[in-house]
Amino acid sequence: MGRGKIEIKRIENSTNRQVTFSKRRAGIIKKAREIGVLCDAEVGVVIFSSGGKLYDYCSPRTTLPRILEKYQTNSGKILWDEKHKSLSAEIDRVKKENDNMQIELRHLKGEDLNSLQPRELIAIEEALQNGQTNLRDKQMEHWRMYRRNGKMLEDEHNLLALRVHQQDVELSGGMRELDIGYHQVHHDRDFTSQMPFTFRVQPSHPNLQEDE
Repeated sequence: MGRGKIEIKRIENSTNRQVTFSKRRAGIIKKAREIGVLCDAEVGVVIFSSGGKLYDYCSPRTTLPRILEKYQTNSGKILWDEKHKSLSAEIDRVKKENDNMQIELRHLKGEDLNSLQPRELIAIEEALQNGQTNLRDKQMEHWRMYRRNGKMLEDEHNLLALRVHQQDVELSGGMRELDIGYHQVHHDRDFTSQMPFTFRVQPSHPNLQEDE
């Protein structure tokens, strides 16, 4: 007895709906993989769940963007607007420019030169000479800056040494003056102590003198 025909309509029970989605999704991707291997076909599958989760599959020998581009070309339907076209063209331009720069870099390193014409080799030689000249100029600039900074440091060192020397001289002079003043005070005290009392006390006011 064969299986009964299943009515295709939305499954109301959320649990049954999720289980069916997982099984059917796995089956579709399996069939896509099989048809790609058996028939040498380019297959791309894009599936979004009801919750917005993405599931996709693409044949190993191609990419999904290439399949979509081929679909756009063959169907005549526009998948990308002008903004995306401009962005894609800019990406292609940058990639091409990067490839050219990589080739030029290999040439400057002396690699892959066999395919170049004499005129191209001369241009590479001139570029290397200009680069060497610029490098020497930059080295001389750094050397001059180093000398200038060294001269400034030397001048600052000499100025600092001069100020320290001046402070030492002033400090030494002050100490000598204090020492001389100290000895002078002691000398005066010794001299005063040796004087007679009559010479040391002399009234200067006339009224303090005795009448003769």
